[in-house]
Amino acid sequence: MIFNQYYDLVNKSISSFVGSLGESSIYDPIKYFLDLPSKRIRPIATLISNKLFNDNDDFAIHAALANEVFHNFTLIHDDIMDSSAIRRGKDTVHIKWDLNQAILSGDSLLILSYTLLEKYDSEIQKELLKLFNETALLICEGQQLDLDFEQKNDIDYENYLKMIKYKTAVLLASSLKMGGIINNVNSADSEALYECGINIGLAFQIQDDYLDLFGNQDKIGKRVGGDVIENKKTILYHMCKRNSNSEQLELLNHLYNSKEVEAKVEKAKSLFIETKADVNTKDLVKYYSDLAINSIDKIKVDSNLKEDLISLTNLLLERKN
Repeated sequence: MIFNQYYDLVNKSISSFVGSLGESSIYDPIKYFLDLPSKRIRPIATLISNKLFNDNDDFAIHAALANEVFHNFTLIHDDIMDSSAIRRGKDTVHIKWDLNQAILSGDSLLILSYTLLEKYDSEIQKELLKLFNETALLICEGQQLDLDFEQKNDIDYENYLKMIKYKTAVLLASSLKMGGIINNVNSADSEALYECGINIGLAFQIQDDYLDLFGNQDKIGKRVGGDVIENKKTILYHMCKRNSNSEQLELLNHLYNSKEVEAKVEKAKSLFIETKADVNTKDLVKYYSDLAINSIDKIKVDSNLKEDLISLTNLLLERKN
């Protein structure tokens, strides 16, 4: 990983944070979950955005940890709602303990994420809390959209983009913007950081949709075609629907109402290639990644200070298979 210094600082700080928790059994799942393997993308994003304006990494570490702790709260609750048994190769909290313990520990993580922001002075803290609250509500709205979509057959492209923006992109955008807020940057730079995070998040999730079907199972760490098997209408579905003739559209609808497994995946893959949904999806990844770079260009600091942020963007989007 090219950001070893940031990664090591985040992990060291998380270890210190975990060590400061009390002896109550409520914290056992938290200690377990925060110790699971993780890329720590969100806290690293906060450290990198802070570095644009301030050479002191320690100044940003509490904001960085707040984002990571909050993110892990959402994961524990997502696993409950999705009935997931595995997270990062290990048992999910509600499996290892029980449902009530998972809910309580997740709630505690949410509260702890807010306490980390108490380290900043009142004016900065006010701005951080405003952004944090807005982000939390958008994530909840995104999760609700995802739940709603499970019961619907008529999801349109714009609503799908809105869902992935709220579920995935806004927390990355918030993580970048926080690095600006703690340094009292002007509103233009602050918004450029937020735009960058939104566009990286959208590109990342769209690429994830693509790799779910066209990636290598060993490299993506999950079964290829899982979204198709579960009838999830990801970006590939929407690109295919947009490009299909009547015969292709009939096949698409049949596949997404079918309980087949292996044959279904191969048929969907062939259909997506035939309709150029695969090419359109890769074009979208480039479109949003270019927007992210354009947002970085808007930030009024020396270009050499932007190198880590550009590298982070490239790192997140360099997965090929």
